[in-house]
Amino acid sequence: MKLVSFIGEGEVRTGIVQDDLVVDLHAVSGGSLPKDMLSLIELGDEGLKRMKELGSFLEKDKGVHSIRDINLTSPIPRPVSIRDFYAFEEHVKTARKRRGLDVVPEWYDIPVFYFTNHLAVKGPGDHIAKPAGCEWLDYELEIACVLGKEGRNISRDNAEDYIYGYFIMNDWSARDIQKHEMKVGLGPAKGKDFATSFGPYLVTKDEMDTYRSGDRLDLPMTAKVNGKLLSQGNYQDIHYTFGDMIERASKDVTLYPGEVIGSGTVGTGCILELGPEKHPWLKPGDVVELEIKGLGVLKNTIAVRREEEDHVLSTNGEHTSQTSHHV
Repeated sequence: MKLVSFIGEGEVRTGIVQDDLVVDLHAVSGGSLPKDMLSLIELGDEGLKRMKELGSFLEKDKGVHSIRDINLTSPIPRPVSIRDFYAFEEHVKTARKRRGLDVVPEWYDIPVFYFTNHLAVKGPGDHIAKPAGCEWLDYELEIACVLGKEGRNISRDNAEDYIYGYFIMNDWSARDIQKHEMKVGLGPAKGKDFATSFGPYLVTKDEMDTYRSGDRLDLPMTAKVNGKLLSQGNYQDIHYTFGDMIERASKDVTLYPGEVIGSGTVGTGCILELGPEKHPWLKPGDVVELEIKGLGVLKNTIAVRREEEDHVLSTNGEHTSQTSHHV
């Protein structure tokens, strides 16, 4: 199932996508299913079962919308937490090489992660404001899983049982701010905490099983900026699987439904790795599209400040004028 959050009835509601329709789960279930995604996830298997029994409700007008007529938000507007890992070897090698560094041996010992700001989540179509003073704004092409039940000290072999579903993740990065603060030996923080995009759907685990290849999923991943293809990778090339990540994250810690675990950047999946000589850092008006097989396309535009508008329109032309947004 493809689940979404959208603006309906003056609030954020949870829906299921069927073809070009979005079905308001709370409305069509007569209130037996919750309005918000976190509450739905907390229902676990019982919630999934109830959703699968809703077929007859689709003939009703109430609660059924054309996907073109609604505004999608992040599937989980306020997740319980976000842990972002550093799990693709190609990205680690290339990004560190560009800084004149080798991969530290410890990276091969344990999957590592950082916590990012779970209160600064953006959804599909949202405009991303560049932090003040940032000149090196970057996208990061990632896949994330969402936990569906509580667990502690979960083994990698049992970790799949705890995954509710998956979505695309864009870990927006202010690389110049990040570079400066991490010289201290702690971070990233202000280089990352201004925005993280999720979407467009939360796809339940059972639907993604069709792409399974051993303990991985065969999922091509791409990123485009203003329609130009820049990044190409595949989740199956990851060094540490989500099973490895969940095992590490749950060591001596209880994980809860609605927590998000990001994969880290796929190989070639950011400008830092590609090099600004291949593509310049993101600028106001740029449109970034991340696509992962089975998970859709997550599209965002870099916001245009009022004082920048005339310059952006003159350099980027009509395309930008249609997508610009003031901050």
